[in-house]
Amino acid sequence: MRCLLIASLLAGLSAAHLNPNGPVKLRKSLGFGPTNPNAAYYSNPYQITTNGFLPHSQDADPMDVARFFVEDTLRGQLSESVSYKIRPDSYTDPTTGITHVYVRQTVNGLEVSDANMNINIKDGMVLSYGNSFFRGPAPSIMGNPAVEAVRHPHREYCEELTEELFKHHSQFRQSYGDQVPMDNGRAAEYQQFAAPLVHLHESHCQHHELPYEMAETKPAADPADLRPALLQFMVAATPKSDVVNDILGNYDEHLNKMSVTGSHHFAPTDDPVHIFVDNVPDTVNTVKAHLAYVQVPTEDGRSTELQLVWKFEVEMQDNWYEASVSAIAPHRIISVVDWASDAPIPTPDKKAAEYNVFPWGVNDPSEGDRKIMKENFDSLASPVGWHSLPYDNDPSWNGAKPSDSFYRNTTTTWGNNVFAQENWEGQNAYITNIRPNAGKDMSFDYKYDPKETDKGDAKDEAYGYINATVSQLFYTSNLVHDLYYRYGFTEVAGNFQQYNFGRGGRDGDAVIANAQDGSGYNNANFMTPPDGQNGRMRMYLWNTAIPYRDGDLEAGIVIHELSHGLSTRLTGGPLNSGCLGWGESGGMGEGWGDFLATTIRSTSNYSDYAMGSWAANRPNGIRNYPYSLNETVNPSTYQTLDKPGYWGVHAIGEVWAQILWIVSNRLIEAHGFSDDLFPPLPLENGTVPEGDFYRPATGKKPLIPKHGNTLSVQLVLNGMKLQPCQPSFFDARDAIILADEQLTGGENFCTLWKAFSERGLGQDAAVVGRTPWGGGVRTNGYAVPTNCKSE
Repeated sequence: MRCLLIASLLAGLSAAHLNPNGPVKLRKSLGFGPTNPNAAYYSNPYQITTNGFLPHSQDADPMDVARFFVEDTLRGQLSESVSYKIRPDSYTDPTTGITHVYVRQTVNGLEVSDANMNINIKDGMVLSYGNSFFRGPAPSIMGNPAVEAVRHPHREYCEELTEELFKHHSQFRQSYGDQVPMDNGRAAEYQQFAAPLVHLHESHCQHHELPYEMAETKPAADPADLRPALLQFMVAATPKSDVVNDILGNYDEHLNKMSVTGSHHFAPTDDPVHIFVDNVPDTVNTVKAHLAYVQVPTEDGRSTELQLVWKFEVEMQDNWYEASVSAIAPHRIISVVDWASDAPIPTPDKKAAEYNVFPWGVNDPSEGDRKIMKENFDSLASPVGWHSLPYDNDPSWNGAKPSDSFYRNTTTTWGNNVFAQENWEGQNAYITNIRPNAGKDMSFDYKYDPKETDKGDAKDEAYGYINATVSQLFYTSNLVHDLYYRYGFTEVAGNFQQYNFGRGGRDGDAVIANAQDGSGYNNANFMTPPDGQNGRMRMYLWNTAIPYRDGDLEAGIVIHELSHGLSTRLTGGPLNSGCLGWGESGGMGEGWGDFLATTIRSTSNYSDYAMGSWAANRPNGIRNYPYSLNETVNPSTYQTLDKPGYWGVHAIGEVWAQILWIVSNRLIEAHGFSDDLFPPLPLENGTVPEGDFYRPATGKKPLIPKHGNTLSVQLVLNGMKLQPCQPSFFDARDAIILADEQLTGGENFCTLWKAFSERGLGQDAAVVGRTPWGGGVRTNGYAVPTNCKSE
């Protein structure tokens, strides 16, 4: 296969690969899948009404409107074999009044996992919708198109990546000759672009198929045995060469060790019937599996075929994958998403905590000093504070519950929103790990004064301040939870809480926040499974300076990681974590984190900002450019995505974050700047005062942030809820503009269009030949709507 032909080139580039002890650790992560040529997003009312679907009465049940709309849209396509179901994570946003309805197509009783409609409804009117439903005839119940008759996304990904790496290597040789120079200056230049490509190739394209005779172990007509398909995926997913060799060398032994159990329900259920698999190599928990269909583009790229697959949920040490592998041998990996890149409530009687930390807004130790800060008690976002949760929802409690108590008050960094602790061993255990205990005084006041040591002692020096580190991580994470809650990341929207106070959504998913994680250096990651399963954040030490720098103390890194949970849960609905896996959508998942982190640290005195500069010990941070309004400092435009070095989701995300930075600052120019991103605390009766934060309320309309920076955060989060699964830059742009239409009546229509067009995302921007991983040929567009040209 062509992917293997690059081995010699990879060997020649090894000197240029990012040093594992250098500024950034590259974690192996798979992320790819087919492009659906029929997927579309419609946010223009004329696109919705031209098919004859007219608004219903304002009092109509939004779910009824959604059903009528789906059946009207699918007129002539529904049958006994082809149907749909409205997902239970559909909800009405109490702030905007918009109902977000999520619909999944079913064929032959199985879900088509990438066939989604998200319909946004208000007052009986469909505001916008995304549609990626399969449009062809239903296959026979166990039928599959011929394997070689459809495009193979993984193979296509590898072949295109190979071409890009050869292309970049050739360009470098033309500039510097046949021998790749490795002096300090040239190596740094080469490393910036080639090393990430090498890493992508090594992560995605090696060991991705079992030997044919192994893949054919079970009869091709029998898709019922999922074990060969799962082993196929583990060979591709594991970063450990010894595990790969062990699977290949002892295939039958591993196959026989894997135990498979089914699940049964007393009453009928719309959820997929899962099968559970234990003893799977290099996993840390039981693998969940179910049969489904996915759409794969035909050879001409104009339509799709359905492929029967096993859908796996695979939790590993550093990854948590949702993977689709063809059910019939030879088992091909079709798509992979790594889940890793919101009545009166009784209040417990307890003392509010205080913390000696770098305050909110101080990004890192280079920007300010630590201070004593109070627990931010917000009766909307955290009704019982940060250190209380019900006994019944506490995974650490195994004793008898006091008969007169509902809540357990803790004196550690363990609460309803966040479980924070060290994870020096780098494993998945967390309940009994070390965390500070402030005692009855609830004073988390610990020394932090790291000294310069020999490199061999640097890790122990960092360990010595673990109580200060975990306290900081807990403080920052809870404030992020509360901030996002106030902008609409609530229980029904899929936020992270152990207990949801009866306000909707699924309980049991506080963020597991691991400080000084021992599984690596110079990085951080966040795993986002669907609503009701704990998010997991790993924060690492950075060995880029002596004493080591602790990522837990750089707020921008923590905010970036927590924002992955935000964008993943809001895009496509709380129960669908597969919408931001790769390409432009995966890149925007990174970009939103950078944008929100940068917005949170910004002040009324404008400044450019770099990401990760303190932890990485690099003035310009770990991105290609700082975020800036100055095009000579940050020249990124939409077309930048076509340049070498912009294949990975982080590089794609930089462009999206830069565009949002422009948008936000243009809103600031129009509406001014608020020194505080937090809305006013609610009054005792639960109402939120306007203060100097909101415009005066009018009727039943939602409160509107009055300043540009607060308004931009609100529009970005509202846009996430409106956009479709696997959005493009165009989709996300249109969703933000629609969000403004619904919030302000379109007051900022021209401001937004002009801001997007500044960096090439105007009305005439275009992309030809879009590929699953973000490829294609892009054209910057600078046009704005006609009615905006005179302004």
